[in-house]
Amino acid sequence: MFEAIVIGASAGGLKVLTSVLGALPSEFPLPIIIVQHLHPHSDSYLAQILDAKCQLKVKQADEKESIVAGVVYVAPPNYHLLVEEDRSFSLSCEEPVKFARPSVDVLFETAIYAYRDKLIGIILTGANNDGSQGVKKIKQMGGYVIVQAPTTAEAEAMPQAAIAATQVDKVLPINQIGPYLLQLINKKNK
Repeated sequence: MFEAIVIGASAGGLKVLTSVLGALPSEFPLPIIIVQHLHPHSDSYLAQILDAKCQLKVKQADEKESIVAGVVYVAPPNYHLLVEEDRSFSLSCEEPVKFARPSVDVLFETAIYAYRDKLIGIILTGANNDGSQGVKKIKQMGGYVIVQAPTTAEAEAMPQAAIAATQVDKVLPINQIGPYLLQLINKKNK
């Protein structure tokens, strides 16, 4: 039974996130936690944009906030987003990882300790290899990994790096990720 989903995206991520989240119903039973690489000084309208385009509640993650099922959380710009073992968030201003803050690897590598083999990690479009170490850790600890098919990504580097790093469970074109998640959750969580 799965208990949480973490998603990493970079270049071209807004379009892909809109597609994935748009396929999920308002009663989707798991929390979804997203790192989208943003310019450090950007105003983060990402949560509002995604909230307007999908049926789930989307919000920016806050320090010490408890993670709740059925909510989509987005990392704030210029902060690493970490999942604590008590399943709450912490934010960090530590150095960028692979030139990124927030870092996909930081989110994935902390979330796996909170959720263990009940975590799904998803890597979407992006122009670097952020997330590749995180998916490797998720697989090592028994979690499940889905990667956007590089041929459908605006930037292929992140999906390719994830596929090269570990034996991923599924590689899917973007329009199939949301529907596949629904099938997977319904099958495993019955």
